[in-house]
Amino acid sequence: MTKRQIQIYAALLILGAGSWIIAYLVEEKEAAEFTIASHSPDYFSEGYSKRETDQYGVIKNELFATKMTHYSDDGKTHLDNPLMTLYSATNQETTPPWVIKSDTGILEPDGDHLLLAGDVYISRNKAKDYRLFKINTSELWVTLSSSFAETSEKATLIDGPNKTKGLGFEMNFADPIKIKFLSNVRGRYVFN
Repeated sequence: MTKRQIQIYAALLILGAGSWIIAYLVEEKEAAEFTIASHSPDYFSEGYSKRETDQYGVIKNELFATKMTHYSDDGKTHLDNPLMTLYSATNQETTPPWVIKSDTGILEPDGDHLLLAGDVYISRNKAKDYRLFKINTSELWVTLSSSFAETSEKATLIDGPNKTKGLGFEMNFADPIKIKFLSNVRGRYVFN
């Protein structure tokens, strides 16, 4: 091999290595441009519904939403216009269910803790031995497994002709029903 041929091969080798390095750097840059944002939805549903039953197949609660969006980075499920129904564990035939609705909701990854936000309405229809019952509040935390709800926001309870207002409350939806206002409690009560 002549000196001239060695120079040509060396130049081709240097050009080839340089081309390979440039191609590698461009490919790495292109791959970085297609990285998915850290908080982006991995799936969604229009008209979402979820039912939870006990070991005998009796419905404990139902959750409906106009739209559900799940995020993989934190495992949370965001809900638009959620509507939650909690049924009595002891007697569903005669006990009216509790209905909770709000503007938005976030279901935690454990599927048991639900944050309802915006205008939150809790109600139970009138039935034999039960008066119409309503609560209006915002930012309500609901624990589905224990039928427990709480908020630190203002709340208004309407129980028949009676009205109670306070700042924050805790409520157990299971029998026996327990409601505890936390502070600044005021009421108007009608006695027959």
